Amino acid sequence: MSAPTSARAALPERPSYAAVLRVPHARRTFAAALSARLSYGIAPLAVLLSVTRATGSLAVSGAVMSLFGGAMVFLMPVRASLIDRHGPRRALLPMAACYGLLLCVLTALVWRPGAPAPLIAGAAALAGACAPPLGPTMRALWAGLVDDRHLLRRAYSLDGVAEELIFVSGPALVGVLVRFAPPAAGIPLSALLVVAGTGAFVMSPALAGVRPGSRREGRGPLRGMLPPVVVAAGVGLALSGVELLVMAFMAARSYDTALVPWVLGALSAGSAVGGLVNGAVDWRGSARTRLAWFAAGLGLVVAAAGLAPGVWTLTAAMGCAGAFVAPALTTAYLLADETAGEGSRTRAGAWVNMAVNAGNSGGAMVAGLLIGALPLAVCFLLAGGVALVAALLAGPRRRRTA
Repeated sequence: MSAPTSARAALPERPSYAAVLRVPHARRTFAAALSARLSYGIAPLAVLLSVTRATGSLAVSGAVMSLFGGAMVFLMPVRASLIDRHGPRRALLPMAACYGLLLCVLTALVWRPGAPAPLIAGAAALAGACAPPLGPTMRALWAGLVDDRHLLRRAYSLDGVAEELIFVSGPALVGVLVRFAPPAAGIPLSALLVVAGTGAFVMSPALAGVRPGSRREGRGPLRGMLPPVVVAAGVGLALSGVELLVMAFMAARSYDTALVPWVLGALSAGSAVGGLVNGAVDWRGSARTRLAWFAAGLGLVVAAAGLAPGVWTLTAAMGCAGAFVAPALTTAYLLADETAGEGSRTRAGAWVNMAVNAGNSGGAMVAGLLIGALPLAVCFLLAGGVALVAALLAGPRRRRTA
């Protein structure tokens, strides 16, 4: 995807986050994309609560969420390739319309108890399969709007921090909503956000000159994608394992479990701060080198967190671990953009996105099996070790000279 030359940013002497938002049409386009992406912060919890209420079964809820999340995550590269091939204006709106319609069907099924579980699961799976890949599309558009790599890194960092806040504020909004309405009310709200936000996004002048890629570009291989995909998967595995490990840590030491959200909140806060700092620093090394160091830093801190003597030390460790999360993911997206061809940028970002979400799903399952079978300190060590292995695999290789 490429944007019109007139929309590209003129690089100031010292690029900043304000300079990112001064790029022509960037503020309007970014706000529309964030409004639509807020749907993904609201939908999972709203679906989980409403399906549990409608069926009375946690097993059915787990199966429905697996189908909904699996279809959304693992089919994302397929949907992204359609955007690369046909352009966001032609591909995003039909996806958003289908996704919103299927969410409304799901709402009707779970509004009252009694709907067959297979019907609920089918509607959830179809909805997930149609979810528009707004994050990868926005990142591909940033690469078209901004010429300079320093300013582009700030744009990606700002995007990553905003996405982090979306996945914190989305569940909070559901928590407020369920005080006044059934949990299923959050599902049509999610549908409204994604349809209205996507409509505003595709009508932005920033997309006016975006040209669809050729059929060959949309289907061609993505070379050099292994490092960012491996690190994204490693980060996802480590983080989802840490969430369960923190809960196990609090339970094992008889702390109040109400403190768990605060400990995990330190992880999110650290990630937001780390993302902003990463975008503000003018790094000297290559993106691949930075990617390996960020993943290694995350792994070391998570591995050491298992030795924390108490809750406050654990909270501080989570804040330090979070400081590496957003930089690692931002750098993974940047490296994917650097290695992707002009007509494959959205698909490249979607592969990284899929990797981190797949890691999140797999890490929780593995951590659940290990907790109780091994000491908690060893479990923390293994969670950090995953990120360290990803760092080793993604690090630059030195060429042998004769």
